[in-house]
Amino acid sequence: MSIAGRITAQDVAKLAGVSQSAVSRVFTPGASVAPKTAAKVRAAAKTLGYRPNSLARAMITGKSRIIGLVVAYLDNQFYPVAIEKLSHALQAKGYHVLLFMASNDPGEMDRLMDDLLAYQVDGIITASVAISNDVTRRCADAGIPLVMFNRGQPGSGLSSVTSANALGGRKVAEFLLAGGHQRIAHISGWQGASTGRDRARGLIEGLAEAGLAPHAMIDGMFNRDKAAAAARELMDSPDPTDAIFVGNDHMAFAVIDSLRAMGLRVPQDVSVVGYDDVPMAAWGAYDLTTVRQPLVRMVDATVETLLAQIDDPARGAQAVEIDAPLILRGSARLPEEGT
Repeated sequence: MSIAGRITAQDVAKLAGVSQSAVSRVFTPGASVAPKTAAKVRAAAKTLGYRPNSLARAMITGKSRIIGLVVAYLDNQFYPVAIEKLSHALQAKGYHVLLFMASNDPGEMDRLMDDLLAYQVDGIITASVAISNDVTRRCADAGIPLVMFNRGQPGSGLSSVTSANALGGRKVAEFLLAGGHQRIAHISGWQGASTGRDRARGLIEGLAEAGLAPHAMIDGMFNRDKAAAAARELMDSPDPTDAIFVGNDHMAFAVIDSLRAMGLRVPQDVSVVGYDDVPMAAWGAYDLTTVRQPLVRMVDATVETLLAQIDDPARGAQAVEIDAPLILRGSARLPEEGT
């Protein structure tokens, strides 16, 4: 028996009657090992109460099987669901996930890089986090691929996976115009983020094709309080809007609450459309018409892109955009109701 009662791979190998390298292969995801050998090793490990030492294996193989997942905030209901699906998808591939919280304050991600490098992560996924040139360089120097989820950064040389945000904004414009709306306002997501900019651009382009411009545009910063205040500002004006496209569902819920508090009816007085299609959007209290982020496809593409770059460090970066359907519910007038 090993020192201090700790069970080692050598102990398992001796009981199973196999080599120590065979034990290592059994507990290495993806390694080739004969089923009979694997059964003997696992039986011996269970008898002895052996647990493989992941840190020791990482030192030997140079691979930690750990992915760093960096998230800016969890207030938006989209991200807890996304994190759960990303974690399950990575675990199914034999990877462990370390979750890091970061703000979009300048230098925050730069500071987190020290922790990510200390844990010897094999790859990094960021969710709605801005990436500086210094972070990009440090990842490249360390040979750690990074994929941006639900955020793009053109010119960064980093891979990204998003829904087709501009196309989604265009779909909203076409839908609201078909419903007879003429004073279409936009409470956008933060304009410092590609998602906020692209959704706004799609709306503007869609309205322009009909010879219109947004009735008003206010940056809601992906913040509930700012979105609620923006809704009050829009409806208190001498020429109130008749439809509001909100940059995400998280803000759209606050907009609907604010409109109702003002005594307005949704959609009879003003239509509201969101973006994301989080589970709460289907609740009867909101019944939100919204653009559905294709979350499962986005997660699969993110994991596939990251693992491909881990396997082939020379693989170039790619920007993946996935079409997002408009989900019709009761918070916006339907076309036949607007004619």
